[in-house]
Amino acid sequence: MDSAVSELLEDEDQLQPWQTDRSRAPIATKIVVAGGFGVGKTTLVTAVSEITPLQTEALMTQASVGTDDLSGTPEKTSTTVAMDFGRITLDNDLVLYLFGTPGQQRFWFMWDDLMRGAIGAVVLADTRRLSDCFPALDYFESCGLPYIVAVNHFDGSEEFEADDVREALTVGEHIPVLIMDARKRISAIESLLALVGHALDVAPE
Repeated sequence: MDSAVSELLEDEDQLQPWQTDRSRAPIATKIVVAGGFGVGKTTLVTAVSEITPLQTEALMTQASVGTDDLSGTPEKTSTTVAMDFGRITLDNDLVLYLFGTPGQQRFWFMWDDLMRGAIGAVVLADTRRLSDCFPALDYFESCGLPYIVAVNHFDGSEEFEADDVREALTVGEHIPVLIMDARKRISAIESLLALVGHALDVAPE
C-alpha cells in the first residue's frame, strides 16, 4: 500500500495515462464521503483530489444558531450545502470520483441522489461526537452499500484505538475501521484504498 501511495504522490501534478492515450479507457467509480456536521468531509476531498475540487460551501450566519451544533468545532465558519466533488486516479486507470455529502439533517434528502451508482462510502467519525455518524451508518446499512469507518483524529482530542471505536459504534468485525487524519493526503488515500478493497471483497462473484 505504501508504494501505491508513493506513486500517487509522485504523479500528482502529471496528466494521467488515460488522459493522454485515447485508446485507454479508465475504469470510473464513484465513492461517497459521509458523516456528521464538521467531521472533515470537505477536508478529505480537498486533500486527495487531483483536480481543483468543486465545493458548495456557504458562510454560516446567525440563522444557523440553534440548528448547527458548533460546540465540537467552534472554529468552523462555513458549511457544505450541496456536495463536494473531487477526483483521484489510482493505479493509472482506476479513477475515483468523490462526492462529499452535506452533514446537516436538513440536507439529508440529497443523499439518495449522491449515493446512486456508488461502489461504497467512507463514513467519517469524530470521537468527540460519535453519535453524529449514526445516521450515515444506518443509511448505508439499510441500503446495503459497502462502507468503512474512518475516524478523523482532531488535534487536542483523545486518541482511541480502532477496536474501541468499533465497539462504541457497534460496527461488525467485517467493516474496516481506521484511524486517520483527513488533512493528510497519504492518510486520506489509504482510507480510499481500504474502501475499494472492502467493496471488492464483498462484491458478488
